[in-house]
Amino acid sequence: MTPRPTGRLENRDFGEAVVLDRTFRAPVADVWAAVTDPERMQRWIGTWTGDPTMGEVVFRMTAEGEDAGDEPVTIHECTPPHRLRVTTRAADAAQGWELELRLVEVDGVTTLTFAQSTAGEVPMDSVGPGWEYYLDRLVTDLEGGDVSTVSWDRDYFPAMQEHYRGLVG
Repeated sequence: MTPRPTGRLENRDFGEAVVLDRTFRAPVADVWAAVTDPERMQRWIGTWTGDPTMGEVVFRMTAEGEDAGDEPVTIHECTPPHRLRVTTRAADAAQGWELELRLVEVDGVTTLTFAQSTAGEVPMDSVGPGWEYYLDRLVTDLEGGDVSTVSWDRDYFPAMQEHYRGLVG
């Protein structure tokens, strides 16, 4: 089945954001671990090092098979297992990206709501498809599948560009 873009615009605590949801037949604690534990994250997106109690860690993207470099991540809120709000800044970026994850479990089904601020110079026509891709890799991982079957070129980019151009106009 070909993935369809799911992003929508919403107002969040930090302003307008592109928001995407994913649903898992898994307890909230398991999904939380998949999005916060560096070893679990390695399977679908990347990993981090550092001491989160100090309010900052260093993230390294590993899912693309190339060295993307270290990105400092400032942790604004971490309320396990329900909410994580951070700002990440790539070495070559003029500003950071404000990101938020919210997790809610109802009857053994956990919904992850991901949001990224649209403020500033965010190339949403590539970033939106990128988050669709990574979140679908997370779904595949939590379902016990092979994340390498999630194809960026075939299903996400440029296939989803128009949807995201239309959102942020």
